[in-house]
Amino acid sequence: MDSTEKRIYIFDTTLRDGEQSPGASMNPSEKLRIARQLERMGVDIIEAGFPIASEGDFLSVQQIAREIRGAQIAGLARANNEDIDRAWEAIRDAANPRIHTFISSSDIHLKYQLRKSREQVLKEAIAAVERARSYTTNVEFSPMDATRTDKVYLCEMVEAVIAAGASTVNIPDTVGYAIPHEFGSLIAHLCEKVPNISQAVISVHCHNDLGLAVANSLSAVLNGARQIECTINGIGERAGNTAMEEAVMALRTRKDLFGYSTGIKTENIYQSSRLLTQITGIPVQPNKAIVGANAFAHESGIHQDGLIKEKITYEIMTPQSVGISDTHMVLGKHSGRHAVQEHLKKMGFNLTDPELNRVFVRFKELADAKKNIFDEDLEAIIYEELYREEEKYKLIYLNVVSGNIAIPTATMQMEVDKEIVRDAGFGVGAVDATFDAIRKITRTNYDLLRYAVNAISGGTDAQGEVTVQLRFNGRSVVGHGADLDVIVASARAYINALNRLEFLKRDANKIKAEYE
Repeated sequence: MDSTEKRIYIFDTTLRDGEQSPGASMNPSEKLRIARQLERMGVDIIEAGFPIASEGDFLSVQQIAREIRGAQIAGLARANNEDIDRAWEAIRDAANPRIHTFISSSDIHLKYQLRKSREQVLKEAIAAVERARSYTTNVEFSPMDATRTDKVYLCEMVEAVIAAGASTVNIPDTVGYAIPHEFGSLIAHLCEKVPNISQAVISVHCHNDLGLAVANSLSAVLNGARQIECTINGIGERAGNTAMEEAVMALRTRKDLFGYSTGIKTENIYQSSRLLTQITGIPVQPNKAIVGANAFAHESGIHQDGLIKEKITYEIMTPQSVGISDTHMVLGKHSGRHAVQEHLKKMGFNLTDPELNRVFVRFKELADAKKNIFDEDLEAIIYEELYREEEKYKLIYLNVVSGNIAIPTATMQMEVDKEIVRDAGFGVGAVDATFDAIRKITRTNYDLLRYAVNAISGGTDAQGEVTVQLRFNGRSVVGHGADLDVIVASARAYINALNRLEFLKRDANKIKAEYE
């Protein structure tokens, strides 16, 4: 890359590395929604998945490659012919497909995992790039565990794969071991010692095991890297990856220091964060940089005084720059359909008339029950009404009796395959009794891995947002529910998880039928 280039490329791996977070698995329709949002944001490269991993992952990558036209689509492949051929088959219909192949380079991995010599691994790396290059000129290579690799050997490998045709060389801090100045020095060392380094884009893929992924990525930029690999909300293996929103806003806010820009439309950042949370059920901590609930909240009297006089005193970026509105209490029961529609457009939701009708009915029901409607309330309604899977199970009626002298009892009526079924459940508390009733009605008894409750907005009339994670046959799904009554929200979340399991079973059976 020309050294005068002032652009940093954003490579998003939410759908690949991000999905490897425990409990973050997504079905194909959810992956496509994320991919479309990444396209709207202006992400340069979307790593859509690991096609060889499963038939489901292959079909999901293939669908994204065929439908997303505004970003390069990458498929991950180990350094062997089978993986590379399968990756190409999945991404070949993309507007600009990329094969991303990798192999370990550290002596630790070579000795204990691969059990191969440096010479063997170097030959396999070259062969993999050449194989990928036979399909496309857009080839990325990663020497896994690069930060614990002998520098001389790393330089030799990087030079060899560039000579073989790699147009991007990614330097991964696979286990989050590096310290910022150390990682920056490694990138500078490669720039100095690898003779053909200018023929490829230097990329970095940092993990957050020591909480330094973003810092390491930015240090790499200062030393020659021109591509950052990252995820929404920083999700990923173990402690996660470089958080895209943090890296992008650091480059934008401190352009005086870095001198580089990205193609990211930052006003879409917050909506992207919320979308991922709704799909995976993985909440964002309140004090999370950029997208946390407290990121633009100020309680200190001194801070408030300064903000009233001049916002720049305590805000280094505006909330609007990442898609967060200054005011939350915008809509109420007197708001009309057009007002709701216009507000949703400002939030980034362009709904069809039928979709708007469904959302508006729920909006009115909620507005009758609580004084103020927050953006987060509207997001919850949209998710509940528009993005649920085809439902085998539906909640019709729920009544719960509980207290310190009563046996918690839940009486419930549900629709199961279009038939009405009634039963009652008992438990140690209201939620436990509700789940017992659901299990009886649906004749299921899956492992409950996680149950979490969050208030969507402030106040005692806030909607409760519940996340339920269930497991069946080694697969887990996340269910999501929201309601003013947290018990009803819990029932909705559990039933949503059951429906997603049914969708997973149908999808698996469909894949099996297609490939048998």
